[in-house]
This record gives sequence, structure tokens and C-alpha cells, in this order.
Amino acid sequence: MAADGFAPILAALSTMQSSADQARKLQAHTFLEAFQKSPEAWTSTHTILSSPDVPLEAKLFAATTLKGKIVYDLDQIPRSSLPPLRDSLLASLSEFRGGPRPIRTQLCVCLANLAIQMTEWKDVLPYVVSRLGSSAGDCILEFLQVLPEEVTEGRKINLTEEDLFGRTKELLEENAPHVMTLLVQYSKSSASAAVNPRLLECMTAWLREIPAADIVKSPLLDVIVNGLSSDPSFEASVDCMCAIYRDTREVDESFETIQLLYPKLVALQPKIAEAADLQDTDALKGITRLFAEAGEAWVVMIARLPDEFRGLVEAILECCARDQDREAISLTFLFWNEFKQMITVERYLRARAIFGDIFAKLVDIMIKHLEFPTPEGPNEIDLFGGDRVQEEKFREFRHAMGDVLKDCCEVITVTECLGKAFNLIQDWVATYASQSTANHVPHWQELEAPLFAMRAMGRMVSPEESVVMHQLIPLIVQIPDHEKLRFQAIMALGRYTEWTAQHPEFLQQQLNFVIAGFDHPSGEVVRASALAFRFFGTECRKLLKDHCVPLHGFYESMLDKLPQVSQDELTEGVSYVVSAQPPERIYETLKLYCDPIVERLKIRANRAKIEQEEKGIAALSDTLILLNIFFTNVQPYYAPTEENQAVKYCREILPVLSAVADNFTHNVNILEIICKCWRTMIFSYRTAVFPLLGDLANQLAKGFQSSRAGCFLWVTDAILREFADGQEFVEPGTTEAIYAFFEQQAIAFLRIMDQMTPGDIPDVIEDFFRLLIDALIYYNHQFIPATICGPTFSAAIASLVLQQEGPLIMTLHYIRDFLSYGTDRPTSSRFGDISNAAGQPSAAELQKLVRDLVIVQGEALVRLTLVGMMFSFPRDCLQDASGILITLFELMPQQTAAWFGGTIATLPAGSVKAGEADRIMNNIAAKIQAGDLRKLKSVLQDFTISYRRRNVAPRDGLLGAPESARFKYKG
Repeated sequence: MAADGFAPILAALSTMQSSADQARKLQAHTFLEAFQKSPEAWTSTHTILSSPDVPLEAKLFAATTLKGKIVYDLDQIPRSSLPPLRDSLLASLSEFRGGPRPIRTQLCVCLANLAIQMTEWKDVLPYVVSRLGSSAGDCILEFLQVLPEEVTEGRKINLTEEDLFGRTKELLEENAPHVMTLLVQYSKSSASAAVNPRLLECMTAWLREIPAADIVKSPLLDVIVNGLSSDPSFEASVDCMCAIYRDTREVDESFETIQLLYPKLVALQPKIAEAADLQDTDALKGITRLFAEAGEAWVVMIARLPDEFRGLVEAILECCARDQDREAISLTFLFWNEFKQMITVERYLRARAIFGDIFAKLVDIMIKHLEFPTPEGPNEIDLFGGDRVQEEKFREFRHAMGDVLKDCCEVITVTECLGKAFNLIQDWVATYASQSTANHVPHWQELEAPLFAMRAMGRMVSPEESVVMHQLIPLIVQIPDHEKLRFQAIMALGRYTEWTAQHPEFLQQQLNFVIAGFDHPSGEVVRASALAFRFFGTECRKLLKDHCVPLHGFYESMLDKLPQVSQDELTEGVSYVVSAQPPERIYETLKLYCDPIVERLKIRANRAKIEQEEKGIAALSDTLILLNIFFTNVQPYYAPTEENQAVKYCREILPVLSAVADNFTHNVNILEIICKCWRTMIFSYRTAVFPLLGDLANQLAKGFQSSRAGCFLWVTDAILREFADGQEFVEPGTTEAIYAFFEQQAIAFLRIMDQMTPGDIPDVIEDFFRLLIDALIYYNHQFIPATICGPTFSAAIASLVLQQEGPLIMTLHYIRDFLSYGTDRPTSSRFGDISNAAGQPSAAELQKLVRDLVIVQGEALVRLTLVGMMFSFPRDCLQDASGILITLFELMPQQTAAWFGGTIATLPAGSVKAGEADRIMNNIAAKIQAGDLRKLKSVLQDFTISYRRRNVAPRDGLLGAPESARFKYKG
């Protein structure tokens, strides 16, 4: 019978599990969260757990709620009530000792967390074992399993570091021998106990405290090994064995333990064939894990004693060879990589020689596994029976195997590995080439796999390789015209362009083969051709520079036929060829290639302006990207006194880009790409863009004011950095004009912020404070005394109400950097030089300006920073937020402490534990007096994290963060 006291709880749970509308479910969710925080939950949960007619779902909710109460709200009940609470938990555990397991697990977690906090309870294990009794074996084992896990996660519990350390020692370190005895006794109690997976899981959990050597020297090792022959305990035995390996990674200290383990492990090798023959994938994966993780743990020992440990490596190789379904082989990849790193060290060259044959076999195995499956029916196109998930998994798997092939190249030389791929290609040509027709290529999988292997090993091949490549390239360009073969061959050639650059006699035949791929009916082959051409253009640009004009004809004829990604890759290739032109030909060559793109830009801009369709906007964006690729890659060198020919062309098309920006002020995507082009010009041509600055600055100012798009601030930032005071070839007058331009942009931002809330413009806020960080670095002597400094600091404080990580991090970084100028450690390395210059404010003057601003706005800064840390800041923002508070304590400790205390006083009633506010304030005062800012930071972080866990993280939506005052700007 459900008591009236918890009938509303059962009704709310029923609503959550029903098909009720979202509004009712939200109401039920809110009610249950409020219940979880209430003091009444202590009694209600116990009543629900002990009521026989309550549904199991409600009992699970009660157990979960009780766990939260013990972790977060134990201070709601007096210490004298803790022993009855403990005994009540044990009674509930006894009732649920046979399950259901989710409820039993939650109750075990409850008891473990109570044990951690109930520091006066000294006989935890004997007490629990005696109260639960010998018939509750699984229940005791589960408690023993969760206890070390919960102690390890103990930072969510409100204990001091000292108390937690002491309790950890009492519960784990001092109890380890007792637990060991219990486990041995239980394993001997019955045949079923010896293969109980709970026993093995418990053992695994306590391996953090019980040395692996003690387990290995005890009867428990045989329990683990025997468990591998029992289906119920197999997985738990594998986990336990692997946990033991991890404890023996320090092989010198664990040599005796490894000697005891190794024979037991090697004796399991027949299980590899057994699992493979039975096609038992799970068993093969488990056995593979056993051998592979042993190899990872003992890799140093294998390298030192190659003869003694060769059997382990052979077993891992056998796992790879027998895994026909490719489900277990990936478990060995980390071992092969770590083993390669070890035996390629000069100290272990003997091991490298001894294991050379194993790596040679590994290459053969990997290439065989690279083969696409052979279809069962006549349809050769759908190789995976329509299973797209399996197809994608296979593609990812192949690339991982490619990394193993690279490892093999380092062990047995790239020539030998490449030679194996070459021999397979040669064998296929000799066997099947004559049988190939335009419509049918027999056993193409056996040719495609070594082509893929060759592609994967491309990065390892030296440009000086002279044994295999001379034979391989002519063979590849003659392979049959099968879609997957052509694709793989072109992709492979694209990986060897560095080699081709050193062997120009092979360039033409490869280039012809790749260019022919652009006309292939398969879209994949066309995309591969574009990607390969990009590599040829990049690496062979000097060989192709005299072919610029004919290449332009090809480029123009193909560009509009390609998908956008391939257009970008083809453009990358030709842009590098353009970059290889002599300086005097840069302008005319850029004009040759880019003018047609600019014409496309004009046509597409007009069309997009008229039609306002998404497709037209996308085409316009894509065209702008092509121009940006040229500006990125064409970076000729000119003496400072010479006109930069690339800048000459940029100046010519600047009005076109400006006109497009003027016509698309409400399309952020278009504006961002145009600004990216302008920023790329500045990064590529540096101070040589000076002739563009006047027109560009006007466009940036006009564009930002009309569009309110933060991308205009990107370009402002690039100009600010490039033309900063002290940069080479920059006149003082230019620097002053650039700073004035920056102030103009800052004022425009402040006016925007005056009209909108931070939540309306998070991206603009992020871009603006990124700009301000650089302004502080390069123009601190002008910015800090300026009239806009105070309003920008106010804007930063107002922006702390944001919850998006990017804008918040940038705002916090700016505030930290700004506050640093009030200390003796400003963030700018240029600060000392600039502040000592004639006519510039001194360091002391700037420090006073910063401190004066903090006096006025510090209270709001402390309040919003602290509230953000407790309620809303993403995890990655907490470090910077606490850094701000620490700097404020350094600048004005007493005042900051008062602001801190005032903020705590405004928190919702009941959210701060009794006496906690006084404790934190006393702690802060002590750390300030001792001048220990490092420990003060720990105090702040512990308080805010603890508050957040209790009031926000576990039960969202119960408390709201205070809001900041609306930002106003009167400039």
C-alpha cells in the first residue's frame, strides 16, 4: 500500500514514463527535482524502499535519490542520525541482496559514500560483512567493488583534502589485506563461487590497492585463469587479467610477477585457434585483448629479452592472422606501434633483427585484411549487402591498418614493405591482366588491396628510393579501368609526389593518368583526381611552372564541372604552380587565373542579389573561396623597395570585393569569406599591403557599422598586429593612424552593445575581445589611458552573463590580461620597452589606471565571475575565472574579500550550508594574510565546485543565476 506521503512522487514518476504531453512531463520533472533536494526525501525514500507494493521503477528512483542525498545533502541530518541511516541502508541491502541488480548497486553506492563521510565509523568492512551475512555473497562483493571506485571519485564529496586523504587510507590501504583474505575465502567456498563474475569484478576494482604480485602469488591467479574457460566469467576474467598487466608495467620492479604470469598466458595460445574455428567473435576479441595488452605492458621486457618473449609476439600475430571478420585485429594496433617505437631504438637493434620476420608476416596479413569482401551474388557494386554502417567501419579500419603498415616500414625498411605490395601487383598482372575486359576485372580485390597499401606507405618512402618505385610507377599507370582500382591508383600516385619531384622523368605519365581521371564517369575517381592534382601542384610546382598557360586552359575547362571540394583542391594545385612563377610574372599569371574567377564572382553576386536563393548564395561563397586559395598560396618575395605584384592585383580587385560586401550586409557567410580574403592578403603580404590600407580601413569601418558582423573585426585585428609600433618598415604615423582606426571600431562595437544584449551578439563579443587582447599587447600605452578603456571593461563584465564557451573564454582572457597591467607581470613582453619610451605613460601610471578602474567596477566583476563559476560557466572557463579572482585578491585583497562575501550573502537561501560562508571567508582571510595565492585559488575552486555540484549539476533548474545590469554606452 502506497502511503499518502509519497503518492505525489509515484504519480510524477508515472507521468514521466507515460505518453503525457511535454508540459506535464516538465511539471513532473520539476516536482521530482524539488523533492530530491528536500529534507523530506530522507524519510520518503526509505519508506518507498520498504513498501512491498511500490513498483520497482519507483524503488530505483528512491535508491538513486538517496545516493544524491548522501553525497550532497548529508549535512541536512545531525551526525547522531548517521548510525541509524547506516543500519537502515544495510537492512535495505539485505532485502535486495538477490536483486534487482540496479537497485542493489545504488544501495551499495549509498553505503560506500556514507562510509567515506562517516569518519567515526572505523570497522566498515567487518561490520558490513557481519550484518549482511554469508548468504549475501554477491551483495558483499558488489559493495567491495564500488567502495574503491567511490573513494577514488571522492572529490564530489564535501570533505577537506586532509580528511579525504585520511579516509582513503583507512578504507582502502588499511583494508586491502582484509579484502584479499575475503576474496580467497569466497573463491574456495564453492565451485560456483570460483567462477562468479562478481568475484572477478571485485578483484579488478581492488587491484588499485592490492599489489598485482600478491594476487599472482595467491590461489586467485588460478581463479582468474580458470574463469577464461567459463562463459559467464570470461569477460570479467579478461578484464581482471588486463588490470594485472597494467600493474606490472614497471617491468624491473615486476619481473618476478611477470615470470609467474607469462607461462600461464602462453598456455592460453590454443584458445586463439579454438575461438577462430568456432567463429566465436567475442571470445577471439577477449583472447586477443589478453595477448595484446600483455604485449603493451611488457614491451620493454620483450625488447630486452626477445628470445624469451618471442612466443607472446607470435601469439599476437596469430590473433591478427586468424581474425577473418576483422573484429579483433584492431586491439593489436597499439601494441604494434609501441613495439615498433621500442625496437627501432639503437639499444634494441638485436630485437629488431629477431622480430624482422614477424613484421614481414604482419605486412602480408595486413594487406590481405585490406581486401574488399567478395560479393555473394552477381552485384559487384554493393559489396556490403546494403549495410552502410559496415562499409564505413571497413573504410575507417583500413586507414588504421595503414598506420600499422607504416610501423612495419620502420622496422623492416620501406623498400621491403613496398616490395611486398609491388610483388602482389605484379603477380595479379601476370595472372589476371589478360582476362580483364572493359566490363569485368577478375579478382580486382587482390589488386586493389596492395594499391591501398602502397598509398598508405607513401609518407614513409624517401624521395631517394631507387629500388621499387622505378618499377612500380609504370605498372600502376597501366592498371585496368575499374572504378575502385582507378580510384586507388590515383590516390596512391598522389602520395608519391615528393618522390616524383626528384624523378621528373616519371612526372608526365603520372600526370596524364591523373588528368584522364577528371573525365572518368565515376564521381569518386574525379574527386581522387582533383586531390592528387593538388599534391602534384604542391610538390612538383617547379617542374610545372613552364606549363602555366596550358594548365590554365585545363583549369578553366574543368572548374565548373567539379563539385566544390574538388574545385578547391584543383585550385590549390594550380595556385602553387602560379606561386612558382618568377616575381616579374606574378601579376600577369595571377590575372590570367583569377580574372575569370572574378568575372564569375560578379555574375553570381548579381544573380544571388536578385534571386536571393540559397543555391546562388552558396555558389557565390564557393567562388570567393577560390580567390582566397590564390591569396593564401601565392606569396612571392620582393625587396622592401619593390612593388609587390600580388598586392598590385589585390588592389585591382578590392573594389569588386567591397561591392559584394556592400550588397550582402545581412549575409554573414558571404561577409565572413570576404573578410577572410582580406585577412589572408594581410597575412600573406604583410606590410606590403600598405597601399591597400586606406580603402580597406574605410570598408571595414563601414561594413562593421552596417552589418554588425564580427568578421570585420578579424581583419582589423590582423592590421593591428601587422602594423604595430616597432614592426619593421612601419612608420610611426602609420601606427598612430592604425590605432585611431581601432578606436573607431571599438566605439562602433560599444554602440552596438548599448542597443543589444550580450545574448544577441555572442559571436561579435568573441571577435571583439580577441581584438582587444591584441590591442593590449601592441597598444597598451595608448589604450589603457584612453577614454574607451573604461567602457570596454564594463562591456567585458556585462558579457560574463553569456554561457557559450567561445565568447566567454575570450572575454575572460581579456579581463585577465587587462588586470595583469595592474600588477608587475603584464602579459605583453613588449610592455617594458614601450612604457620606457619618451612621451609614453610609465608602468606605475598604467598600474594606477587599472587599479582605479577596478575600484569602480570590481564589485560587479567579482559578483558575475563568482556567480558564473557557481552556476553557468562551462568547465573550460573555470580556470580563467578563478585566475581573475586571484589577480583581484592580489591587487586589492581586503576590498575583493568584501565583494566576495557580499556576493555569497546574495545567494539563494539554503544553497550554502550552515557555517560554510563563515568558513570560506575565514579561509580566504588566512590565505591573504599568509600571501599564499596558490592555496587561495584551491580554496575558491573547491568552494565553487562543491556549490555547483550540490545546487546545479545534479539537479538542474532549481536555482537561477543573478543577472548583470544592462550595459550602457554614452559615447
